[in-house]
Amino acid sequence: MAKSYYDTLGVSKEASAEEIKKAYRKLALKYHPDKNPGDKKAEETFKEITEAYAVLSDAEKRKQYDQFGSTGFHQRYSQEDIYRNFDVGDIFREFGFGTDDIFSHLFSGGRRGPYTGTQRRQAVKGQDYVMHVNIPFRQAVLGGERRIDYKQGNQVEHLQVRIPPGVESGKKLRIANKGAPGPAGGPPGDLYLEIKVDPDAQLTREGQDLYARIQVPFSGACLGTSVDVPTLEGPKRIKVPAGTSAGKKIRLKGFGVPAVGKKEKGDLYAVIEVEVPQKLTDKQRKLLDDLKKNGL
Repeated sequence: MAKSYYDTLGVSKEASAEEIKKAYRKLALKYHPDKNPGDKKAEETFKEITEAYAVLSDAEKRKQYDQFGSTGFHQRYSQEDIYRNFDVGDIFREFGFGTDDIFSHLFSGGRRGPYTGTQRRQAVKGQDYVMHVNIPFRQAVLGGERRIDYKQGNQVEHLQVRIPPGVESGKKLRIANKGAPGPAGGPPGDLYLEIKVDPDAQLTREGQDLYARIQVPFSGACLGTSVDVPTLEGPKRIKVPAGTSAGKKIRLKGFGVPAVGKKEKGDLYAVIEVEVPQKLTDKQRKLLDDLKKNGL
Protein backbone atom coordinates (compact mmCIF):
# COMPACT_ATOMS: atom_id res chain seq x y z
CA MET A 1 0.00 0.00 0.00
CA ALA A 2 1.45 3.37 -1.04
CA LYS A 3 2.38 5.78 1.71
CA SER A 4 0.14 8.75 2.31
CA TYR A 5 1.45 12.25 1.67
CA TYR A 6 1.55 12.79 5.43
CA ASP A 7 3.72 9.69 5.92
CA THR A 8 5.98 10.78 3.06
CA LEU A 9 6.71 14.05 4.85
CA GLY A 10 6.75 12.42 8.28
CA VAL A 11 3.97 14.59 9.74
CA SER A 12 0.59 13.86 11.29
CA LYS A 13 -2.70 14.47 9.52
CA GLU A 14 -3.34 17.32 11.97
CA ALA A 15 -0.04 19.07 11.17
CA SER A 16 -0.18 22.82 10.65
CA ALA A 17 0.88 24.49 7.39
CA GLU A 18 4.08 25.67 9.09
CA GLU A 19 4.89 22.16 10.33
CA ILE A 20 4.38 20.76 6.84
CA LYS A 21 6.66 23.42 5.33
CA LYS A 22 9.34 22.78 7.95
CA ALA A 23 9.25 19.02 7.30
CA TYR A 24 9.56 19.55 3.57
CA ARG A 25 12.46 22.00 3.92
CA LYS A 26 14.38 19.45 5.96
CA LEU A 27 13.78 16.59 3.51
CA ALA A 28 14.33 18.75 0.41
CA LEU A 29 17.71 19.82 1.72
CA LYS A 30 18.65 16.17 2.24
CA TYR A 31 17.40 14.75 -1.07
CA HIS A 32 17.80 17.66 -3.50
CA PRO A 33 19.38 16.42 -6.78
CA ASP A 34 22.13 19.03 -6.54
CA LYS A 35 23.29 17.38 -3.31
CA ASN A 36 22.92 13.86 -4.68
CA PRO A 37 24.21 13.90 -8.27
CA GLY A 38 23.58 10.62 -10.06
CA ASP A 39 21.66 9.13 -7.09
CA LYS A 40 18.42 7.82 -8.65
CA LYS A 41 16.97 6.73 -5.31
CA ALA A 42 17.47 10.21 -3.83
CA GLU A 43 15.90 11.74 -6.95
CA GLU A 44 12.83 9.51 -6.61
CA THR A 45 12.51 10.43 -2.95
CA PHE A 46 12.82 14.10 -3.88
CA LYS A 47 9.96 13.68 -6.37
CA GLU A 48 7.79 12.00 -3.74
CA ILE A 49 8.31 14.61 -1.03
CA THR A 50 7.83 17.47 -3.49
CA GLU A 51 4.56 16.04 -4.78
CA ALA A 52 3.38 15.55 -1.19
CA TYR A 53 4.28 19.14 -0.35
CA ALA A 54 2.62 20.48 -3.50
CA VAL A 55 -0.67 18.97 -2.31
CA LEU A 56 -0.47 19.52 1.44
CA SER A 57 0.77 23.11 1.16
CA ASP A 58 -2.34 24.05 -0.86
CA ALA A 59 -5.42 24.35 1.39
CA GLU A 60 -7.94 23.31 -1.27
CA LYS A 61 -5.88 20.38 -2.58
CA ARG A 62 -5.24 19.19 0.98
CA LYS A 63 -8.98 19.35 1.72
CA GLN A 64 -9.74 17.25 -1.38
CA TYR A 65 -6.99 14.76 -0.47
CA ASP A 66 -8.33 14.37 3.08
CA GLN A 67 -11.90 13.99 1.83
CA PHE A 68 -11.38 11.47 -0.98
CA GLY A 69 -8.18 9.70 0.04
CA SER A 70 -5.24 8.98 -2.23
CA THR A 71 -7.13 6.97 -4.86
CA GLY A 72 -10.08 9.34 -5.13
CA PHE A 73 -7.78 12.37 -5.17
CA HIS A 74 -5.70 11.05 -8.07
CA GLN A 75 -8.84 10.29 -10.03
CA ARG A 76 -9.66 13.98 -9.82
CA TYR A 77 -6.20 15.58 -10.04
CA SER A 78 -3.66 14.98 -12.78
CA GLN A 79 0.07 15.62 -12.24
CA GLU A 80 -0.43 18.95 -13.96
CA ASP A 81 -3.20 19.86 -11.52
CA ILE A 82 -1.03 18.92 -8.54
CA TYR A 83 1.80 21.26 -9.54
CA ARG A 84 -0.36 24.09 -10.86
CA ASN A 85 0.61 27.39 -9.17
CA PHE A 86 3.16 25.54 -7.03
CA ASP A 87 6.29 27.56 -6.19
CA VAL A 88 9.17 26.40 -4.00
CA GLY A 89 11.66 28.93 -5.32
CA ASP A 90 11.93 30.72 -1.99
CA ILE A 91 12.85 27.52 -0.18
CA PHE A 92 15.53 26.48 -2.68
CA ARG A 93 17.03 29.95 -2.87
CA GLU A 94 17.63 29.74 0.88
CA PHE A 95 19.70 26.62 0.23
CA GLY A 96 21.58 28.25 -2.64
CA PHE A 97 20.06 25.88 -5.19
CA GLY A 98 18.98 27.00 -8.63
CA THR A 99 15.28 26.83 -9.52
CA ASP A 100 15.39 27.06 -13.33
CA ASP A 101 15.50 23.31 -13.90
CA ILE A 102 13.93 22.04 -10.69
CA PHE A 103 10.80 20.76 -12.45
CA SER A 104 12.90 18.81 -14.94
CA HIS A 105 13.57 16.47 -12.03
CA LEU A 106 9.84 16.05 -11.41
CA PHE A 107 8.60 15.21 -14.91
CA SER A 108 10.03 12.19 -16.69
CA GLY A 109 10.98 12.32 -20.34
CA GLY A 110 11.75 16.03 -20.21
CA ARG A 111 8.03 16.88 -20.15
CA ARG A 112 7.49 20.44 -19.13
CA GLY A 113 5.44 21.11 -16.03
CA PRO A 114 2.07 22.81 -15.84
CA TYR A 115 3.58 26.04 -14.54
CA THR A 116 4.80 26.75 -18.08
CA GLY A 117 1.28 26.80 -19.43
CA THR A 118 2.21 24.37 -22.21
CA GLN A 119 0.31 21.42 -20.79
CA ARG A 120 -3.46 21.41 -21.11
CA ARG A 121 -5.07 19.69 -18.15
CA GLN A 122 -8.03 17.41 -18.59
CA ALA A 123 -11.10 18.68 -16.81
CA VAL A 124 -12.12 16.29 -14.03
CA LYS A 125 -15.76 15.91 -13.04
CA GLY A 126 -16.70 16.59 -9.42
CA GLN A 127 -17.97 13.96 -7.01
CA ASP A 128 -21.55 12.71 -7.35
CA TYR A 129 -23.83 13.07 -4.34
CA VAL A 130 -26.41 10.47 -3.27
CA MET A 131 -29.38 11.58 -1.16
CA HIS A 132 -32.04 9.26 0.30
CA VAL A 133 -35.57 10.57 -0.19
CA ASN A 134 -38.83 9.17 1.21
CA ILE A 135 -41.81 9.45 -1.14
CA PRO A 136 -45.46 8.96 -0.13
CA PHE A 137 -46.93 5.80 -1.65
CA ARG A 138 -49.53 7.56 -3.76
CA GLN A 139 -47.10 10.16 -5.10
CA ALA A 140 -44.72 7.38 -6.10
CA VAL A 141 -47.55 5.72 -8.05
CA LEU A 142 -49.10 8.85 -9.55
CA GLY A 143 -45.99 11.04 -9.86
CA GLY A 144 -45.81 14.77 -9.18
CA GLU A 145 -43.58 17.58 -7.99
CA ARG A 146 -41.57 17.39 -4.77
CA ARG A 147 -39.33 19.96 -3.11
CA ILE A 148 -35.88 18.71 -2.11
CA ASP A 149 -33.63 20.63 0.29
CA TYR A 150 -29.97 19.68 0.36
CA LYS A 151 -26.72 21.24 1.49
CA GLN A 152 -24.14 22.31 -1.08
CA GLY A 153 -21.07 23.55 0.76
CA ASN A 154 -22.33 26.07 3.29
CA GLN A 155 -25.50 26.80 1.34
CA VAL A 156 -28.87 25.03 1.45
CA GLU A 157 -30.35 24.61 -2.02
CA HIS A 158 -34.03 24.10 -2.80
CA LEU A 159 -34.97 22.02 -5.83
CA GLN A 160 -38.33 21.19 -7.37
CA VAL A 161 -37.99 17.63 -8.60
CA ARG A 162 -40.42 15.81 -10.88
CA ILE A 163 -41.28 12.36 -9.57
CA PRO A 164 -42.16 10.13 -12.55
CA PRO A 165 -45.35 8.03 -12.18
CA GLY A 166 -44.67 4.46 -11.13
CA VAL A 167 -41.29 5.02 -9.44
CA GLU A 168 -40.28 2.23 -7.03
CA SER A 169 -38.08 1.95 -3.94
CA GLY A 170 -34.40 1.68 -4.86
CA LYS A 171 -34.79 3.73 -8.04
CA LYS A 172 -32.30 6.60 -8.42
CA LEU A 173 -33.30 9.89 -10.01
CA ARG A 174 -30.40 11.89 -11.50
CA ILE A 175 -30.25 15.67 -11.10
CA ALA A 176 -27.48 16.86 -13.43
CA ASN A 177 -24.74 19.22 -12.22
CA LYS A 178 -25.93 19.38 -8.61
CA GLY A 179 -23.04 17.39 -7.14
CA ALA A 180 -19.67 18.60 -5.86
CA PRO A 181 -17.76 21.23 -7.85
CA GLY A 182 -15.11 19.82 -10.17
CA PRO A 183 -11.49 20.27 -9.04
CA ALA A 184 -9.44 22.89 -10.84
CA GLY A 185 -12.44 24.21 -12.74
CA GLY A 186 -13.83 20.85 -13.91
CA PRO A 187 -17.59 20.27 -14.36
CA PRO A 188 -19.68 19.57 -11.24
CA GLY A 189 -20.88 16.09 -10.40
CA ASP A 190 -24.51 14.99 -10.32
CA LEU A 191 -27.01 14.54 -7.51
CA TYR A 192 -28.74 11.16 -7.29
CA LEU A 193 -31.96 10.82 -5.31
CA GLU A 194 -32.36 7.26 -4.05
CA ILE A 195 -36.07 6.66 -3.60
CA LYS A 196 -37.72 4.89 -0.69
CA VAL A 197 -41.51 4.60 -0.99
CA ASP A 198 -43.49 4.84 2.24
CA PRO A 199 -46.11 2.12 2.86
CA ASP A 200 -49.82 2.86 2.42
CA ALA A 201 -52.49 1.99 4.97
CA GLN A 202 -54.87 0.54 2.35
CA LEU A 203 -52.86 -0.53 -0.68
CA THR A 204 -49.81 -2.66 -1.37
CA ARG A 205 -47.89 -2.95 -4.61
CA GLU A 206 -46.37 -5.77 -6.63
CA GLY A 207 -44.87 -4.49 -9.87
CA GLN A 208 -47.62 -2.64 -11.70
CA ASP A 209 -50.44 -4.24 -9.74
CA LEU A 210 -52.07 -3.00 -6.53
CA TYR A 211 -53.78 -5.04 -3.85
CA ALA A 212 -56.43 -4.06 -1.30
CA ARG A 213 -57.68 -6.38 1.41
CA ILE A 214 -61.46 -6.12 1.74
CA GLN A 215 -63.48 -7.30 4.72
CA VAL A 216 -66.78 -8.97 3.78
CA PRO A 217 -69.30 -10.23 6.39
CA PHE A 218 -69.97 -13.96 6.45
CA SER A 219 -73.50 -13.45 5.19
CA GLY A 220 -72.25 -11.28 2.32
CA ALA A 221 -69.77 -13.94 1.25
CA CYS A 222 -72.56 -16.51 1.24
CA LEU A 223 -75.35 -14.46 -0.31
CA GLY A 224 -73.42 -11.86 -2.28
CA THR A 225 -73.01 -8.17 -1.46
CA SER A 226 -71.50 -4.86 -2.57
CA VAL A 227 -68.41 -3.25 -0.99
CA ASP A 228 -66.26 -0.17 -1.48
CA VAL A 229 -62.67 -0.77 -2.68
CA PRO A 230 -60.05 1.96 -2.13
CA THR A 231 -58.36 3.02 -5.37
CA LEU A 232 -55.97 5.82 -6.31
CA GLU A 233 -58.97 7.65 -7.78
CA GLY A 234 -61.16 7.25 -4.70
CA PRO A 235 -63.50 4.46 -3.47
CA LYS A 236 -65.07 2.24 -6.12
CA ARG A 237 -68.15 0.12 -5.48
CA ILE A 238 -67.91 -3.50 -6.63
CA LYS A 239 -70.13 -6.56 -6.37
CA VAL A 240 -69.03 -9.60 -4.44
CA PRO A 241 -70.68 -12.69 -5.96
CA ALA A 242 -72.59 -15.11 -3.75
CA GLY A 243 -70.44 -17.98 -2.53
CA THR A 244 -67.18 -15.98 -2.56
CA SER A 245 -64.54 -17.68 -0.40
CA ALA A 246 -61.76 -16.03 1.62
CA GLY A 247 -58.72 -15.22 -0.51
CA LYS A 248 -60.73 -14.70 -3.69
CA LYS A 249 -59.32 -11.88 -5.85
CA ILE A 250 -61.63 -9.57 -7.73
CA ARG A 251 -59.84 -7.70 -10.53
CA LEU A 252 -60.32 -4.01 -11.28
CA LYS A 253 -58.69 -3.60 -14.68
CA GLY A 254 -56.58 -0.49 -15.25
CA PHE A 255 -56.66 0.72 -11.64
CA GLY A 256 -53.03 -0.20 -10.95
CA VAL A 257 -49.66 1.49 -11.41
CA PRO A 258 -48.51 3.12 -14.65
CA ALA A 259 -45.23 1.82 -16.04
CA VAL A 260 -42.46 4.41 -15.83
CA GLY A 261 -42.58 6.48 -19.01
CA LYS A 262 -45.72 4.74 -20.31
CA LYS A 263 -49.48 5.29 -20.15
CA GLU A 264 -50.47 1.66 -19.62
CA LYS A 265 -51.51 0.79 -16.09
CA GLY A 266 -51.55 -2.43 -14.14
CA ASP A 267 -54.60 -3.74 -12.31
CA LEU A 268 -55.96 -3.53 -8.79
CA TYR A 269 -57.06 -6.69 -7.02
CA ALA A 270 -59.55 -6.68 -4.15
CA VAL A 271 -58.55 -9.61 -1.95
CA ILE A 272 -61.59 -10.85 -0.05
CA GLU A 273 -61.33 -11.56 3.65
CA VAL A 274 -64.40 -13.08 5.28
CA GLU A 275 -65.18 -11.61 8.68
CA VAL A 276 -65.78 -14.13 11.42
CA PRO A 277 -67.49 -12.40 14.38
CA GLN A 278 -65.76 -12.80 17.73
CA LYS A 279 -68.97 -12.27 19.71
CA LEU A 280 -72.52 -13.28 18.87
CA THR A 281 -75.90 -12.17 20.18
CA ASP A 282 -78.33 -14.83 21.30
CA LYS A 283 -80.35 -14.27 18.14
CA GLN A 284 -77.28 -14.63 15.91
CA ARG A 285 -76.22 -17.80 17.71
CA LYS A 286 -79.70 -19.33 17.26
CA LEU A 287 -79.67 -18.47 13.55
CA LEU A 288 -76.25 -20.04 13.13
CA ASP A 289 -77.37 -23.14 15.00
CA ASP A 290 -80.28 -23.43 12.59
CA LEU A 291 -77.90 -23.07 9.63
CA LYS A 292 -75.64 -25.71 11.09
CA LYS A 293 -78.57 -28.10 11.46
CA ASN A 294 -79.31 -27.49 7.79
CA GLY A 295 -75.77 -28.43 6.71
CA LEU A 296 -74.27 -24.91 6.37
